[in-house]
Amino acid sequence: MTTFTPSTEVPGDLRMARRLWPFLLASAVGLIPFTVFGMYLVPIADAAGGSVAEIGGLRGLGGLAALAVGVSLAPLMDRAPRELVAAGGLALLGVSAALGAVGNVFALAAFCLLIGASTSILGPSIGAAAADRFRSPAAAGRAATLVSATTSAMAMLAAPVLAGPGLIWGWRGNLLAASVISLALSAAFFWRARGRKAPRSRRERISYLATYRELARVPGALQLLAVAMLRTAAFMGYLAYLAAFYDDKFDLAPGWFALVWSLSGASFFLGNLFAGRYLATDRSWISPDKMLLVGISVALVAVTAFYFSPTLPLTLLLTALMGASHATVAACVMTLLVRRSGDLRGSALSVNAAGMSLGTFLGAAIGGLGLGLGGYPGTALAFAAITIVALLCALRVQGQE
Repeated sequence: MTTFTPSTEVPGDLRMARRLWPFLLASAVGLIPFTVFGMYLVPIADAAGGSVAEIGGLRGLGGLAALAVGVSLAPLMDRAPRELVAAGGLALLGVSAALGAVGNVFALAAFCLLIGASTSILGPSIGAAAADRFRSPAAAGRAATLVSATTSAMAMLAAPVLAGPGLIWGWRGNLLAASVISLALSAAFFWRARGRKAPRSRRERISYLATYRELARVPGALQLLAVAMLRTAAFMGYLAYLAAFYDDKFDLAPGWFALVWSLSGASFFLGNLFAGRYLATDRSWISPDKMLLVGISVALVAVTAFYFSPTLPLTLLLTALMGASHATVAACVMTLLVRRSGDLRGSALSVNAAGMSLGTFLGAAIGGLGLGLGGYPGTALAFAAITIVALLCALRVQGQE
């Protein structure tokens, strides 16, 4: 956690990672509790005395909490030092993981609520803090996308990484370990935040609602936030029914489907990583707003073709294309928000995270409606319609600076 770099040059990824490792570590730790919850849902439900459906449904509380906290706290994100805000998010994460280890229904409900609230604080604060470490807009945007790439990598790797320790001490041990790590990181961030000033000192003189008005005046911000929410709805809704589709169409067993899931996760990670790096170069032949348009167009073609693909190899190719195209769009949105929002980036990223939480639940609901009314062609139509609206919003972003 060092001061601003005096150069406007964009460092290499390894060099940036060495400067940003506390934020990258925090982004990885933030995914552990919910990953444990998903991995060990059956024994957790048994311990709580409920069904898998009942206990699994508690995850919805996390999304609602993330939406409520993200929107309500967005104007406050730039009024305190980023590390201090991150320390609060990590502390809340640690408390929630410890509650989850208790294992009864009430503790698990509190766990899901607090996890949603903590991640809605932690994600935007560390993304903005990483961006603040560099002066040039290109380097700031790359720093933020490096954090998001780490998050997507952890989403792919968390389950196998946690499987080994889980064999030794079980799901409760994994949650308690996550709690200890989160609280230790929280203390470290709090220690580093001492004496630091808020990124925007005049934020204290601007009213709560005025922050939203300023954010609305950022060129293309409203359209970018809409794209992020709609993209998330289309992609997360598609993922919600991915296993069922492969089972129905290709009779793919769960063991083989794990490879499909890994393919999707790997393509998303690599797409996010390389798109973010490319957008940080000054010599890129395609601007971020143009790449945003291309990414959404590819995603539209992929999601439409996916549900009508006649062969397994072509379907796997479209699965990889879906992950890579959505990752590219996510990197473009992050880059443009960080570059254009300036010292409002904490507020912008907070609203963005809240919108994506909303999109996650909208996608599953809309996809389910399409599936119920028209089978998988209906699901394809539903996700294509969402992506078309995102494409129209992306068109409004073009040329705005």
